[in-house]
Amino acid sequence: MELTITTLAARPELAGPMREMPETWPEFVVEDLVGWANYPRIAVEFPEYSLVATDPDGTVVARAYSVPFVLNAPGRGELPEGGWDQVLLWAFSDLRRGSTPDTVSAIEVCVAKGWQGQGISGRMVAAMRENVGRLGFRELVAPVRPSAKHLDASAPMEEYARRTRAEDGLPYDPWLRVHVRAGGVIEAVAPVSMTVSGSLARWRSWTGLPFDEDGPVEVSGALVPVHCSVAHGYAVYVEPNVWVRHGV
Repeated sequence: MELTITTLAARPELAGPMREMPETWPEFVVEDLVGWANYPRIAVEFPEYSLVATDPDGTVVARAYSVPFVLNAPGRGELPEGGWDQVLLWAFSDLRRGSTPDTVSAIEVCVAKGWQGQGISGRMVAAMRENVGRLGFRELVAPVRPSAKHLDASAPMEEYARRTRAEDGLPYDPWLRVHVRAGGVIEAVAPVSMTVSGSLARWRSWTGLPFDEDGPVEVSGALVPVHCSVAHGYAVYVEPNVWVRHGV
C-alpha cells in the first residue's frame, strides 16, 4: 500500500484528523491520569516527534508519537520501571527545565480501525526510527504494550515477554515480533508502566462488568487482572509493558 509518512511539524493541518482517527484502545486505558494530563500535549509540544501516515486519498490511517527526554541524568540512567507513565513525566519535566534530551521514547503507534493487518504498524516503527536518527539521536526506546497479552492476562509479563516461536525464535507476541524484526532488542519489563484507578461505578461504566467481588477481575483488553476492593469501593489496574531498545 502506498503511504505518505511525515512529521506533524511538516503537516500541521493534520493535527485534527490525527486526533480524531478511529482507534481501538479499550476505554479504561485512556483513564490513566499521567496520560490523560500529558498525552494530548505531545502533538503541540513535540510535533517533530509526531508522525502521521496518509493513504493516496489523504485519509489519516496511522499515527506515531514519541518524546525526547534525558536518560543519562542523576537518579535516572536506566529505563524506568514506571515505563510509559515515567517517560512522559520525564519528557515534559525536561522540556520545562530546558534540559537537553539524549534519548527518545516511543509513546504510541496506532493504526486506524479497519486498517490493521496490512503491515502499517511495522512501517510506522521504521519511520519513527528514521525520524529519531534524523533528529540526531542514536537510540529509540519503547515501552511496548504486547498486543496479544490480554489473551493470557494471568501470565506474568516477564515470562510472556520471553516466549518465542519454535519455527524462527522470534517473539510469540505479534507486536513484540514487529519490534524485534525492525532491529529492536527486548531489555526488561516495566512492571508499573501505567496505572488506572477508579471507583467501582466508574469501572462498571468502562467495562460493563459487575465489579461486585473482592480480588482479581479479568477485563477485556487488560494485560493483567484488575484488583477490586468492594469494601473500599475502588479498583486498580497496574499495567506492565516491555522495554525494547532500537539503535538508529
